[in-house]
Parts: sequence; C-alpha cells; structure tokens
Amino acid sequence: MKISKRAQIIETSLSRQLYNMAKTYNDVIDLTLGDPDIMPAEVIRNAACKAVKEGKTRYSANAGLFDLRKAIAKCVSQEYNMEINPDTELIVTVGGMEALYLSLACLIDEGDEVIIPAPYYVNYVQMVRMCGGVPVIVYTDEESGFCVTREQLENAITPKTVAVIINSPCNPTGVVLGGELLNEIAEIAIKENLVVISDEVYRTLIFDGKKHESIITRPGMKARTVVIDSTSKRFAMTGYRVGYAIASPELIENMTKMQENVAACAPLPSQYAGIAAYDFCSHDTRIFEKFKQRREYIVNAIKGIKGMHFEAPEGTFYLFVNISLTGMDCLSFAQKLLEEEHVAVVPGRTYGEAYDGYIRIAYTVEINRLKLAVERISRFMNRYIV
Repeated sequence: MKISKRAQIIETSLSRQLYNMAKTYNDVIDLTLGDPDIMPAEVIRNAACKAVKEGKTRYSANAGLFDLRKAIAKCVSQEYNMEINPDTELIVTVGGMEALYLSLACLIDEGDEVIIPAPYYVNYVQMVRMCGGVPVIVYTDEESGFCVTREQLENAITPKTVAVIINSPCNPTGVVLGGELLNEIAEIAIKENLVVISDEVYRTLIFDGKKHESIITRPGMKARTVVIDSTSKRFAMTGYRVGYAIASPELIENMTKMQENVAACAPLPSQYAGIAAYDFCSHDTRIFEKFKQRREYIVNAIKGIKGMHFEAPEGTFYLFVNISLTGMDCLSFAQKLLEEEHVAVVPGRTYGEAYDGYIRIAYTVEINRLKLAVERISRFMNRYIV
C-alpha cells in the first residue's frame, strides 16, 4: 500500500507517546495531557442526555446549530465588546483543533509559509504540514519571557508568508500576550497582508489579575483574524468535541464548505450541551477557582525542589519547567521519571527543538494527586541533583 508523503511526515507527538507509556503503569500520576479531570456543570450534562433521549442525534447544518452559534456570538460579543454575526462570522467545529485545521486548509496553498512562535502547541506545526504548508518557527527563550518580538516576526516574513499563529494564554508556557505586543503584531499583519490565527482556548484561565486581550479587537484586524476557541477548557468539555472559529464571512463560508467534506458537523448532542454551557455557565467561576487553587499549590511546591526552575504561568494549567541542571535531555528525564517514580510529564522538545532542557507539567488532577506527584518528583530530583 502506498502511503502519502504528507501522512508519513506526521509523527505521534511526544505528549501522546508519554501518555500511552503512562497507561502501562497501575499507579501512575499522569500530568501529560491538557484534559481536566473536572466534571462539566450538571446543566451541561443534562442537556446532552436530554438531546439523546429526545432523538436529537442526527446532522445539523454544516456550520452548526444556529442557536449554538447565537449563544457563542452573544457571549463573545459581550466579552470582546464587538459585534459578531452568528450567521456569517462563526462556525461550530469538532473541537478547536478542527477549527484550526479548517482555517489552515482554507488559507494555505502548497509551499505557503506560516509563522509559528515557539514554544508552540505541537499540532500547529503538524497541521500546517498536513495542509501542504511550511511552518516557520521563531524561537523565544526565558530571557524574553517566551514572547516573540516585532523584529523576530518581521525577519521571518517572506513573499510566501500567509499567516501567523499566536496562542494566548500559551500552551505550554502560560504566557499571556500583552496589549503592546498585540498592537505590533496587528501592525505587521496589516502592513504585510497576513492573517493572524489567534488560539484563545485558555482565555478564561488567567491569574494574578491579568486580563485577556484578543487581537481581533484591534483596528483593522477583524477582517484578517481567525479566533480559535472551544468548550474544552472553559467548561471542561474536552470529550464533547465542540469548538468554533470566528473569522471574516469569506473565510467562514469556505470553512463551512470544508466542514461538509471533513466531518459534516459537530456531534448534535454535544452542540445542545454547548448551548447550555454558553447560556447558563459563561459566568461560572467554578473551574477557574479549582485551577487557581491547584496553581497556587504546585507553583509553591515545585519552587521548593532543587534543580527545577520556572516562571509562574500567567494562564492555562501548565508549568514549563527548566530541568537542565539534571544534565539530562528532556526525553531521558521524562522516561526516567516515569520508570522510577511513575509520574508522567511531557518532554519540552515537543514544543520546539530548542527546549530540550524543559518539561511541561499539567496540573489537571486533584490536589491530593498533585501532592503525591510532587513528593515523587522531589525524591527523583534528590537522586540526580547533588
């Protein structure tokens, strides 16, 4: 059987590899995937069950139920203080990941370039390649606060550049992009005629009084921004697979055509659950408060472990930890930690080749499990840091 070159260049991510390895242990504490252990609100669960019981299990419009699009548009319009047309400027997708894929598939021709600041969510690079594009990685470091600079972006642009992907708050660093940087990115995008794909799925998990700002609100940017978001992190609905994209009517029209040929529509019971989420839970702080508590614990606990260095995340539920003092590369570190202490973390190389001295820890388990994980990590570090 002939397998396409495009398929062959796609690899299973290191995060999934460690996740799969972790499943071979009975007592593992899995801190790999960004999959919250928190139950969605009861009203959300009841809405999904009700839809199934009432036989609402068929297809919807390719762009999603209009009632769900209205609910999302109302929420976003209020939070961003700008009008979003649910009919022409919004599509419901199978998770935020499909929203990202559809937008890239509609923007990229063979050989087109997409700028991706690093550390990056691994699927950005994979999806650009799946669409025939070329990912152009711009590396940032601890000294810059893991923030891309205007100069870096301008130097990365070529005649083949069509888009830039930004992620705020960022997976894996938790960095929240500031208003001044967003203004600079907007100026570059307008000047160079680029689209900005803004992944904002963690925007409701921001701490220490920081505020989320979206580049779509900048003058002239509504027509050239794709906002990617989902119910997964905000409402702890990862398995429901409901996401959305906000973009120009032209792009949404073409993404909807693509949707018809990729997945038809998001699962209908999940869409009804999504309506309940946005109608009744958009101001619910329960999930935020849980992660705020976990963040406070693990930040203080990991800071007390010799040989581990990091900046407290401004958002998300991840720590991006420098482990270079162990002398191990990130993959060796993660494998040894799993084998010796049965704690699973993600090697930093997942987020770019420059991050071999880092790991990502997802604090997506309850406090008692986090405490046990910290005890095991501390014991591990004491063996390798003198």
